[in-house]
Amino acid sequence: MTRHGISLLPDCRPERRSATAYYRDVLAISRLADTAGLDYVKMTEHYLGAYGGYCPSPLTFLAAVAAQTSRIRLMTGALLPAFHHPVQLAAHIAQVDALSGGRVDVGFGRAWLPYEFEALGVPMDESRARYEATIKAVIRLWTEEKVTEDTPFFSFRDATSLPPVVQRPHPPVWGAAVRSPESFQWLGENGFGVMLALAPVRQQAGISRHLVDLYTDTFREHHGEDAQHRIALSTPLYVAETDAAAHRIAEPLYREYLSVWTQAASSWKDTRSSQYAGYEAMGRTDARELRGFDVRRQGTAVIGSPESVVEQIHALRESYGVDTFLWNVDFGGADLAVMEPSLRLFVDKVLPKL
Repeated sequence: MTRHGISLLPDCRPERRSATAYYRDVLAISRLADTAGLDYVKMTEHYLGAYGGYCPSPLTFLAAVAAQTSRIRLMTGALLPAFHHPVQLAAHIAQVDALSGGRVDVGFGRAWLPYEFEALGVPMDESRARYEATIKAVIRLWTEEKVTEDTPFFSFRDATSLPPVVQRPHPPVWGAAVRSPESFQWLGENGFGVMLALAPVRQQAGISRHLVDLYTDTFREHHGEDAQHRIALSTPLYVAETDAAAHRIAEPLYREYLSVWTQAASSWKDTRSSQYAGYEAMGRTDARELRGFDVRRQGTAVIGSPESVVEQIHALRESYGVDTFLWNVDFGGADLAVMEPSLRLFVDKVLPKL
């Protein structure tokens, strides 16, 4: 069974749209997703820049969603363990799990923007070790009492985390992975779901089927042939009655999304890290190139009529073995008036054909 949800990653420039207006609209679209029967609402953690800067705390946002919905699952996509202490993470996640009646899925990511690491004083070359150690400690805090940890990054003794998680043994865990084989392999070894996200420029999309196969093969090797791995994919979505109408509305939004992403990725121009092989290529996109960007040919979004979107989704599912789609509906600073008709068409005319 393929699941579908909405994925939120604010890319709002404050001079164009206020945080208050953004939160109002994405809470409204989350309520619509809940009543329409979609499976997830996901929110991503970022800091400082227009790329994600309106959501430094996905759990705060998801607590608000929990209060306004009844059944949709709440996914972090992703929390950034390198920037947090595991005692705080375990307790904060458990609190939202309790508030929501056990509806939390926890997605973790290594973080990838150099300026976030610099501002928070965390060395990029420690990101993988911090990520893995923190996630393992969080799971111990959910499932054990009087936990003791002693790592180069944090240490504590005899910690019993409260509140307890509602879901047993703990909320479902996912990890973001794009380019690094080590990430795919580690997620498979630990039995976690993998969250994929397509970069906005097709030639930099980054995900190869080889890496997805590495994840599934590793998962089965460690957990048995019948164990259920999970592969989620996030990318922008816009549906209108015709292809022409969809592109007329979505292309300016996609170019704005690409512009904000490019500005964030430009922090890789003068950065190198052994933990992020190949990421420096993302810093080479010149903002001047965006004026001639062909969204249909070069973009990675799913845009079109219901019939066209169905075909594109089948192609993505075939390419990456996806069982969960998390549609980025707020790209380019889209407001509710833009998001709502697209999502309604998706629910009414696309989902029944999938």
